Amino acid sequence: MLRLILMKALILYRPNSEHERSVIEFEGNFMRQTGRSLDKLNIDSIEGSQKARLYDIVSYPAVIATTNDGRLLKVWQGERLPLINEVSFYVSDGLPS
Repeated sequence: MLRLILMKALILYRPNSEHERSVIEFEGNFMRQTGRSLDKLNIDSIEGSQKARLYDIVSYPAVIATTNDGRLLKVWQGERLPLINEVSFYVSDGLPS
């Protein structure tokens, strides 16, 4: 029996910081090129700090790709954001498992 693995990606960042503009531009470009959106999460929020601890994020912004049940697939950390096609692979309707 074939099962689909659903995946998603989110961006952890700090609003009103030096990297906010690059995150907003990345998010907009991602939407234009893929037709899909990315969730953004403030690293200073309770949920944001919990995600950072859970996935051992130490540098921001960070793009995190997970399965829908939270299993970590890929992390990009730091000022240099990944390519849109790298992230779009993880924002899918599902892959066969």
